[in-house]
Amino acid sequence: MKDPHLFLRNVSNYPAESYIRGIIRDWADHIAIPNRRSYDEDWQAHALIEHAMKALLYDLGFQKAIFPMECGGWNLGQTDSVATMCGWMFEEVSRADSGIGVAMGVCYWPLIMIAAKPHVNMRLCKEFAPMFVDADGPRLSALCLTEPQGGADIENIDIVKGRTLKTTARLVGDEWVINGHKLWPTNTGGEADLMAVLCTTNPGSENPDDIACIYVPAETPGVTQGKPYEKVGMAADKNGDIWFEEVRVPAWYRAHGPGLDALYFREVLAFAMLSSFYALGPLINTYEILYEFCSQKTLNGIPLKEHDAVAAELSEIVGGIEVSRASVYRLAAMLDRPDIHGARWSHEVVSYGRATKHVVVDRCIKDIERAMDIMGTYGADRLWDVEKHWRDIKIIQLWVGGKQLCQMEGSRFYFDSQTL
Repeated sequence: MKDPHLFLRNVSNYPAESYIRGIIRDWADHIAIPNRRSYDEDWQAHALIEHAMKALLYDLGFQKAIFPMECGGWNLGQTDSVATMCGWMFEEVSRADSGIGVAMGVCYWPLIMIAAKPHVNMRLCKEFAPMFVDADGPRLSALCLTEPQGGADIENIDIVKGRTLKTTARLVGDEWVINGHKLWPTNTGGEADLMAVLCTTNPGSENPDDIACIYVPAETPGVTQGKPYEKVGMAADKNGDIWFEEVRVPAWYRAHGPGLDALYFREVLAFAMLSSFYALGPLINTYEILYEFCSQKTLNGIPLKEHDAVAAELSEIVGGIEVSRASVYRLAAMLDRPDIHGARWSHEVVSYGRATKHVVVDRCIKDIERAMDIMGTYGADRLWDVEKHWRDIKIIQLWVGGKQLCQMEGSRFYFDSQTL
């Protein structure tokens, strides 16, 4: 029997990659995968999901990985391969369940701005690390971007430039006072422990100095998290509304200050394009399921994989995996080597990330559809998990401006288009 983890081979020179991949794989095979068929019904209570999250984030310690060693973390943000390391961790976790992969990834995503070199804010790291390092259970962070009136306007920073931001922050003495309404952030719906809130210090302004990223512990008075939305999939990723009403936090809770918050937010958007890994993990698991299915099921007494028409479609799927992995790991390498490829917040890097996410997630969806076509009615049967992967990764396509913003960013950079 061929190694069922064929595609999950090492991709970096990081010495602990095999070890950490093995730890995640053991978690996946013994805790997450045996229970994931029940996760859809657990979208609100998170009883089963909480068990898997605790085992991954708290028991194994992944929730503290991004923080510097001085703060009790694993120093992930200080390494020269932070994007690549995040990539293969997300790929492994998402093979079991992409919703849990997303929840884990968003533990790191809002903290990239303060915990990743070359712009570490050590004061804030020391302030917030104990929440994750000294915890008595799983802890989650959230990046609060989308607002009810603007859709993806906030992520469309090159064109909209923050002028539609309605969440405001005003400096009163030595405190920021925040008011506004955000919706859909990952790890909300009552789950978030720490929020990074993108807001404006001057409503209607297009000046990047007026875009602020301010960190808000969830228990701060004036913060209200609404109930989670029930979605078509991705049950482990809770999303809800958050209201900020005269929320007061210290002035130094702002990530970096005028101009820099907007600049490093572009870097956060580039890292968001690593979300392609949340689609690749399920596709790799679909290959594993398909290998078993096409080896066992027969047509005219011959295994399905031995029929030319089926074999051709199987080849399309594995080709999609190989080419997509190469593209996404190239993006991770670009983020890890700004000395070669330019700053992570550059138009080129952000645009390449958008183009990569658009093509890779599209391909993953189509390849899982191929698998369902091969499996026939079994492809829609929850007992095989393929339909779950299909539902989950469609949601990934809708994030951070969706398919359309990815297309527009590519057109702007590669064709000098002025499209909005």
